[in-house]
Amino acid sequence: MGIERTGASRAAFKVSLTTEDHPYMSGPWTPQHEEFDAEDMPVIGTIPTDIDGVYVRNTENPLHEPIGRYHPFDGDGMLHVMALRDGKATYRNRFVRTKGFEAEQEAGRALWAGLAENPAKSERPGWGAHGGLKDSSSTDVIIHAGAILSTFYQCGEAYRLDPYTLEALGTDDWCPPEGISAHPKVDEKTGELMFFNYSKTAPYMHYGVVGADNVLKHLTPITLPGPRLPHDMAFTTNHAILNDFPLFWDPILLERGIHVSRFYPEMKTRFGVIPRFGTDAEVRWFEAEPTYVLHFLNAWEDGDAIVMDGYFQHDPVPETSPDAWPGHERLMTFLDQAMIKPRLHRWRFDLATGETTETQLDDRILEFGIINNQFAGVKYRYAYSAVSKPGWFLFTGLVKHDMDTGESWTIDFGPERYGSEPGFAPRVGATEEDDGYLITFISDMIEDRSECVIYDARKLADGPVCRIILPGRMSSGTHATWSQGETIRKSQAERGR
Repeated sequence: MGIERTGASRAAFKVSLTTEDHPYMSGPWTPQHEEFDAEDMPVIGTIPTDIDGVYVRNTENPLHEPIGRYHPFDGDGMLHVMALRDGKATYRNRFVRTKGFEAEQEAGRALWAGLAENPAKSERPGWGAHGGLKDSSSTDVIIHAGAILSTFYQCGEAYRLDPYTLEALGTDDWCPPEGISAHPKVDEKTGELMFFNYSKTAPYMHYGVVGADNVLKHLTPITLPGPRLPHDMAFTTNHAILNDFPLFWDPILLERGIHVSRFYPEMKTRFGVIPRFGTDAEVRWFEAEPTYVLHFLNAWEDGDAIVMDGYFQHDPVPETSPDAWPGHERLMTFLDQAMIKPRLHRWRFDLATGETTETQLDDRILEFGIINNQFAGVKYRYAYSAVSKPGWFLFTGLVKHDMDTGESWTIDFGPERYGSEPGFAPRVGATEEDDGYLITFISDMIEDRSECVIYDARKLADGPVCRIILPGRMSSGTHATWSQGETIRKSQAERGR
């Protein structure tokens, strides 16, 4: 097996972590502290020869004993890349060397308290909307302008890495002082990237567009009634869709520096539709049923309307789970999809009348959906959602939806096998939307290993086409992405890389 350690292993990093009795620092969430370069890995089955591109996954890997209570989203971001071409696979993983990561490596200990702690316990000022957190760049990952863009959910700097080597390429100088949120969006038809951020000072949000050349083209304030906690956005060919949910930091507690989010069911959800290069004055706000949405699937224009699909939470702030790990009850509850109850949902915004109509599309608990990215912003047919393990922030399978017919198909990863958000890899030369492969990393707790698993998206019942055994067992995390090799190479050539 052709595995090479980069020289950065547990001994190469300063590690002060000793905690093991924590639900999100053990089992599938056990931190990984080694970095690998690997090729000629063991393969069960045959790697398809008609895949060309990279699948990128982030994970959470704390290196230091936390200051007080630990939340899994505090962990240092580590990226995992599986590059596939001509039936061959190459794997690499690297920590994202953020400024916070480097500072804590120099100190040899944690310098910032996490999401579940009082920010006053942090030894240094933090980043983003919260202001007291380390930007661990561990939430979202996409590829834009030929490079990986790694981002943090509470807003932070935009870290770029080479999608094949994971070489650090620095931060983007177009990033606003408030940072950018996780879930910027790339329109593959134009190469443009749309982003937003949020903060505790007026106007409380900004929205911007970066060109295919990685140069800022547009930035505008977006006025909100107060500090909010948006997490995702959507876009169409001509518009972006922002949001103002009735779940945000308690204003009274916030005045005392306490960051506790509350749900206000008496308030409406608001969606802001803005032209792609529009201004604050051009935002049209549409009211909808109160909820919170972590992730949207897609949006598109349908005559005088905009249609958007996502995951409507039926209980954004649930009662404490009776089965939660003792001592971590609220943490476990807020990470339990079975308690929050997100379901596939559709909103329709009538631009002529200003009215909103909405429909639930599936009764099952589903989240973390993806599509064929070539159909982002336009009418699409197929969606792929993750099935979660009740009680845990872990994924046990996938559901493919035919959004036109309502038909669906399910993948179960198997006993004690936990997957990640998949990527959809279009087959080389494909002409149909679902002609391609679903790719995900899976940790097998029985075999004590991780694998890259590839499914034919049209033959899910046949099981995996192949399973590529990784050199180390990875920790769990949040997001992943796929990008076509041809697109990456073209962007890099245009930028002289």
